[in-house]
Amino acid sequence: MHRIVKIALVALGVLAAALWYMLPGSNVPPSEAIQSGAMSGMFSVMWLLLAIATISSLVFGVSKMLTAPGGLMKVVKTLVAALVLTGVGYGLASGEQEVVDAVSSERGLETTVGTVKTIGTLLNVFFGMVVIAIVLMIVPGVKRILGR
Repeated sequence: MHRIVKIALVALGVLAAALWYMLPGSNVPPSEAIQSGAMSGMFSVMWLLLAIATISSLVFGVSKMLTAPGGLMKVVKTLVAALVLTGVGYGLASGEQEVVDAVSSERGLETTVGTVKTIGTLLNVFFGMVVIAIVLMIVPGVKRILGR
C-alpha cells in the first residue's frame, strides 16, 4: 500500500510540475488566469493530493490507533490539543471591516468580515502547527547534544 501511494504521489508531482510550467504569467489578469486549463488542472491535482493524503492518513492512523496500546487516548489528547489551537487561532484572528475594504479596493474581490476571520483563524492554526513542529524537531536534538 505504501508503495502504491508513493508511486501515485510521484506521478502527481510530475503532473503538477508540468502544470506549474504552463500557468499564466503575472501580467495576465486574475479573472483570466483563473479560467486557464493549467490552473484548473492544478486545482484538480490539489484536490486529488488532499484526498490521497486524507485517505492514507485515516487508513494508516486508524490501524495504528487500534493496534497500539494507549492509542485511543493519544488520539483524544491530540484532538483536544487541535481544538485548543483552533480556539486560540480564532481568538487571535481579526475580522475587521478595514481588511474587507482593502481587499475589495486593491484586489477587486468581494468578501465578508466572517471570511476574513476564518482565513485568519486557519492561518493562525497553520502557523501554530508550524511552531509546534519546529519545537518538536529541535527539542530532541538539544537533549541529544546535552546528553540528557
